[in-house]
Amino acid sequence: MVALWENTDVPNPMPLASIMLEIRSCFAGAAVCALLAGCGGGSDVDGTTSAVDVHAPVAAVTPRSGAEPIATPSAEPDEVIVKLFRTEDLAAILGDYGLTLLDRFGSRPIYRLLAASGTDTEDLAEELASDPRVQYAQENLIAETPEGRRRHVWAIGGNAGVYAAQWATRALRLGEAHAVSTGRGVTVAVLDSGVDAAHPALAGRLVAGFDFVDFDDDPSEVGMLGDAGFGHGTHVASLVAQVAPDARIMPIRVLDRHGMGNVWVLAEALLHAVDPDGVPATDDGAKVISLSLGTLHKTELLEDVIDLVDCEDDADVDVDDAQDEDDAVRCAVGGAAVVVSAAGNSGDETLHYPAAEELDAALAVAASTEAGTLAQYSTRGPWVQLAAPGDRIVGAVPGGQWAVWSGTSMATPMVAGAAALLRAAHPTWQPSEVTHRLIADAAPLCDTALRQVDPARTLTGTSAPRATCG
Repeated sequence: MVALWENTDVPNPMPLASIMLEIRSCFAGAAVCALLAGCGGGSDVDGTTSAVDVHAPVAAVTPRSGAEPIATPSAEPDEVIVKLFRTEDLAAILGDYGLTLLDRFGSRPIYRLLAASGTDTEDLAEELASDPRVQYAQENLIAETPEGRRRHVWAIGGNAGVYAAQWATRALRLGEAHAVSTGRGVTVAVLDSGVDAAHPALAGRLVAGFDFVDFDDDPSEVGMLGDAGFGHGTHVASLVAQVAPDARIMPIRVLDRHGMGNVWVLAEALLHAVDPDGVPATDDGAKVISLSLGTLHKTELLEDVIDLVDCEDDADVDVDDAQDEDDAVRCAVGGAAVVVSAAGNSGDETLHYPAAEELDAALAVAASTEAGTLAQYSTRGPWVQLAAPGDRIVGAVPGGQWAVWSGTSMATPMVAGAAALLRAAHPTWQPSEVTHRLIADAAPLCDTALRQVDPARTLTGTSAPRATCG
């Protein structure tokens, strides 16, 4: 893969050993950051261990534009994903189109196929989709990041005190919510770039995860400062931990060090999240899945798989009898999950998938600000159901450090954590009951019809004070 990442120039950089401050830029349209929904703005926060005023305001984050658009691949080269009506037609499809089988999605008639080098996979997918033996065909999408080909900067720094008392905790009324539920007994899967398991914000809060990039059982962050994807998963996971402190977090690595992934890997990871041991009768899976990532292209594969993991619409997903039985067993023992996805950072109504699938048991999340407004950079539109704090959010990054980042990537784990609080308090609720209650009980924001998640209202019955709008 060609790295399309570059660092901005930082005048008079301070030594890394002092406050670990590095200003970087993320080309929002680059595949190097592909699938990262929240590599957005940030701001300087003192990273020293001396006393700080944890209530002091942090300088505003302003996305910076001006980067030249970067031509990036939208899909894995020479790969297509095909779902057949009948498994028996696979050999004929391979022969008729000169394809090679790379992988199969369990025992389902869904296949990842390799075409000849240099094939126009968009044209090939269209041709396959017109074949009466094929239910659907698509490219194995990578896509652009939602920020939309603009530069954004963020800062590494901060400390545990700033993290614990940041504005988001008050906006979500976590003190009131935690008096009723802390998420105990619920597992939240974070599908991202991996985690730093030794970080104090995560130590003791993790269950076994998996790395679908290197395909091993160590979902650690890989890379270093300057790599586009490095630190994103740790930051996101720490925000789940803040909102649902007694929930367990299942780290699943689906993005490489450059922040790149594809929808096939994501689909595999989604199903793993709800059935990590591969035994449907054991209720060991995640009850909430957090996706601070996505693609600008609709994908039938992800819609299929989300239908499977939420256990609410799997009648529409054609599988063989054995696989169908396994799904029924998993769903019967409670193996269903709420899926929470970032809406994107386009600042307009650009559709961002899987958030824009508009499924009952899934949520699309926008970013709000401390002023009680929708963040300027946040994607919005009728398909976005909730907002959550996403601007100037302090969270963990590898090496025991902290960072201030902004974006819907930061808002998404806030809602995932809120869903975990509700699932712990109401373990018999189905995923769609959780999503509907979170939407119904959300608090008003200023200058927008979109509302901010308010788990305290659902848990305690008390409404948040109305935001003071200027």
